[in-house]
Amino acid sequence: MKFLRRLGPDPHANGQKSAACQNCPDIWELEDGDFAIIGIDMTDAAAPKLPATASCGPDERIVRVPRNILLAAKRDIPELI
Repeated sequence: MKFLRRLGPDPHANGQKSAACQNCPDIWELEDGDFAIIGIDMTDAAAPKLPATASCGPDERIVRVPRNILLAAKRDIPELI
């Protein structure tokens, strides 16, 4: 697996700091075209509250990504063709 490019700005841009580069939500495009999301794991709290049409498998996690991170990445997310 290879991380190709970050979607949106670097979470440390403009001098933003976090201890040891932790707590830095991020979105990355992978070489196969899929995306990797770095966020806060909220699986245990969120899984029981999922709508009936959604589920989280044993090999999946539910992560929280702050709104500003996703909105800032919007310009980098490819359009469907």
